[in-house]
Amino acid sequence: MPQLDEQLFPSTPGKIKIERAHHHYTMNRAVHRCFTSTSTIFLWALFLVALMASYMSIQSFVDSGSRYLHHTTSRGHGGIGGLLWEKQIRSSAQIRRSNGISVLVTGAAGFVGTHVSLALKKRGDGVVGVDNFNDYYDPSLKKARRGLLDSHNVFVVEGDINDRQLLAKLFDVVAFTHVMHLAAQAGVRYAMENPHSYVHSNVAGLVTLLEQCKSADPQPAVVWASSSSVYGLNDKSPFSESDRTDQPASLYAATKKAGEAITHTYNHIYGLSITGLRFFTVYGPWGRPDMAYFSFTRNILQGKPITVYRGKNRVDLARDFTYIDDIVKGCVASLDTSGKSTGSGGKKRGAAPYRIFNLGNTSPVTVPTLVSILEKNLKKKAKKYVLEMPGNGDVPFTHANISLARRKLGYKPTTDLPTGLRKFVKWYLSYYGYDQGKPVNFK
Repeated sequence: MPQLDEQLFPSTPGKIKIERAHHHYTMNRAVHRCFTSTSTIFLWALFLVALMASYMSIQSFVDSGSRYLHHTTSRGHGGIGGLLWEKQIRSSAQIRRSNGISVLVTGAAGFVGTHVSLALKKRGDGVVGVDNFNDYYDPSLKKARRGLLDSHNVFVVEGDINDRQLLAKLFDVVAFTHVMHLAAQAGVRYAMENPHSYVHSNVAGLVTLLEQCKSADPQPAVVWASSSSVYGLNDKSPFSESDRTDQPASLYAATKKAGEAITHTYNHIYGLSITGLRFFTVYGPWGRPDMAYFSFTRNILQGKPITVYRGKNRVDLARDFTYIDDIVKGCVASLDTSGKSTGSGGKKRGAAPYRIFNLGNTSPVTVPTLVSILEKNLKKKAKKYVLEMPGNGDVPFTHANISLARRKLGYKPTTDLPTGLRKFVKWYLSYYGYDQGKPVNFK
């Protein structure tokens, strides 16, 4: 078929004797073909666009259906669900002892959250957990803790405390008597890398949770984890609850100090019963891999060097290491003595308890001594780099005065560091397969 330009223009210059009718016929035919061809292409393009739009619409419907099915049939590890989800929540929250309590534990798959949840469940209290399973440290450890909780019939919902819809649904399903708020972005040094995560979890998340608590009817009593970090640059020892806390040394400490101010506001305005717990360097089985005792153990076993920091003038750093079982006792005692919130539906009807306690061991131990104890339990010497402490938010020492907690809570720590580290090492060797002669690769 001749090309269009061949039909419109003569192939040989000077040969222009063409009959007028034939000329018009040829022109009309060419234009018709051109128009027909263009129309066909346009129709095909329109058809393909319609087909693509239909596909995307169907795919969106399928995705929405999948998400709906996931939410309504999930074991509880993926969000708000349907009838099965609600049934599991109610079952987990069921109280199985006289005068028992029903507790929502945030950060339930965390180190302290797991141990507190197990202690409450074992004595017959109702427990429902919430955790977002973030990747601040290896999520597989959090999932293993969740497996432990599952085996004791503690239901853990995977969700964020900033999710108002999720919190509202949980309180709609269960009238919690208490909230044990342990969810937080932990770590002092990480705040220099990801500061916004601390505001999101430790400030915004706290406010979202308190908003739900103050609107609940009845209002639950709230016990939450503050931190010994709030003492910041305080050089008075031991640290007492009445000491200054207006000189934080890290953003983490600042968010925890902000939390104490925020919880006081909700206590004052809305009548929420509030108990804040200032934890001092908690350690033990199922602990956090970012903590020194945990990373030291890993590196010593792998033959890798560890970094031991010193303060100014070559002074050894010291911490008031507190074993997890002692912390759990303090948490449970705080729940049992919390008193009642006095508000209803967001309206205060009277004064409610507002308390802050130190939970420590009262016996600070230097970091070199910690390393020596680990070496003894691991039967292996550490390769040490000793450096001056950088300005990353850490403080040179911590030391808890626990007289108030002893008087009000009956708090009495019983586990010294050698005993606690021996238990931790035993767990560590078992969990990571060393007791079976099968060391694993650590992350």
